[in-house]
Amino acid sequence: MSELAYLPAYELARRIQKKDVGCLEILDHFLDRVERFNPSLNAIIEMNAEGARERAKAADAALASGDVWGPFHGVPMTIKEAFGVSGMHMTWGDPTLANHIPDTNAVVVDRLMDAGVTLFGTTNVPLWLMDWQTYNTMYGTTNNPWDLSRAPGGSSGGSAAALAAGLSALDAGSDIGSSIRNPGHYCGIYGHKPTFGILPTTGHDFPGYPKPLDILVVGPLARSAEDLAIALDVMAGADGMDAKAWKLELPDPRHSKLSDFRIAVMRDSPVCAVDSDVTDRIQAVADACAKAGATVSDAARPEIDMAAAHANYIQLLRGASAGILPQSFIDNAAEEVPTLDAGDDSFRARALRAALQSHRDWSIADQQRTRDRSAWESFFQDWDVLLCPVAATAAIPHQQDVERFFRTITVNGRQENYNDQLFWAGISCNVYLPGTSAPAGLTPSGLPVGVQIVGAHLEDHTTIEFARLLADEIGGFVPPPGYE
Repeated sequence: MSELAYLPAYELARRIQKKDVGCLEILDHFLDRVERFNPSLNAIIEMNAEGARERAKAADAALASGDVWGPFHGVPMTIKEAFGVSGMHMTWGDPTLANHIPDTNAVVVDRLMDAGVTLFGTTNVPLWLMDWQTYNTMYGTTNNPWDLSRAPGGSSGGSAAALAAGLSALDAGSDIGSSIRNPGHYCGIYGHKPTFGILPTTGHDFPGYPKPLDILVVGPLARSAEDLAIALDVMAGADGMDAKAWKLELPDPRHSKLSDFRIAVMRDSPVCAVDSDVTDRIQAVADACAKAGATVSDAARPEIDMAAAHANYIQLLRGASAGILPQSFIDNAAEEVPTLDAGDDSFRARALRAALQSHRDWSIADQQRTRDRSAWESFFQDWDVLLCPVAATAAIPHQQDVERFFRTITVNGRQENYNDQLFWAGISCNVYLPGTSAPAGLTPSGLPVGVQIVGAHLEDHTTIEFARLLADEIGGFVPPPGYE
């Protein structure tokens, strides 16, 4: 049974439908693994084992009568604690929401259930989903299965850790600042940040704030690109009032062979230093693509001022989140902003200023984003994907004793600001583009590295298909040692 824990979800579903393994049988196998390995990881923070067993029994009975619920029939799944799951806590790591238990599911939860999954638990998050580490005072710290002294990423860090350790077959997270892609990179799994607006966020909202946030998306995490593609199609489409009128039909991948792809490669940037352990793996991916016959360029770029685009992202990002931040943050910003040096362009200074920006300031920034989106669309007329880092380094050691604004990380032997790597988050999400994080191998010290695959607006299946084809060349997900 141990090999079943690391099968892709689609393959597990195939074996269930062939009756090689039962739905209850495979669920109990995952629950046993959670009991064995989760205490050291703290990835899964709440479970409904009995409810899941009843669901699995029903799935077995349905299959016995010839009824297949969907492409993930009987597949055990977890989900980020930021989604509403009826009868389970949804707190975003905030102790003031310790008693918040929705009585309905998020829309994507219902869609995944309709596709057949057996949802048995929720996974840990950082406070308000605002970190690339996963810890909070309610549930504690989640550790990276590759090295327990390191972070699993964030904010979907519990999801990525659970998948990497074989505690779950599928998961879903959210991303406004690499919160799907960063954990995928840190833990060596696949994650997809969809084109903005194609997956409903209803039920993934900070309690009391029902309007979808700008830039924020929800999307799948998995151990294969095939699972990303299936889960994306399951989760995507209009909901609520919009469902009256429009349907989503994403285009097919541009190519079915790696050799047909036109690939731009951006290993690093003056805006954000990147460690050689990461750039070496990005280069290895580019070399493998070139060897396979693809057209590869390390010079092709959209006609965009990347430094200005990064500043635009920080402004719009804080504009998106300011409404759900506590009033104390806004009050503190109002006191401190007048004291900032006019030339201070640190992330902290930009974020504080942006929290107080006028609507006119936001609108001007939004117009610039629209110009940048047009530049990206023109770029993708000539190129199919852009490859770049997900983050500046591989998984970082836990660092919880310093406020996020003031943290540093070691990049090529030098201390760099922790927040600078937000550049790699914004390169796709600020302009609403799809971005897939896919395994790109290991560092010399044995930590996973991901490559970010950015594609054109609404061409999510192109970036995911590229990730699938890339795995044929360099390999895909590799389990961390010690979780047999």
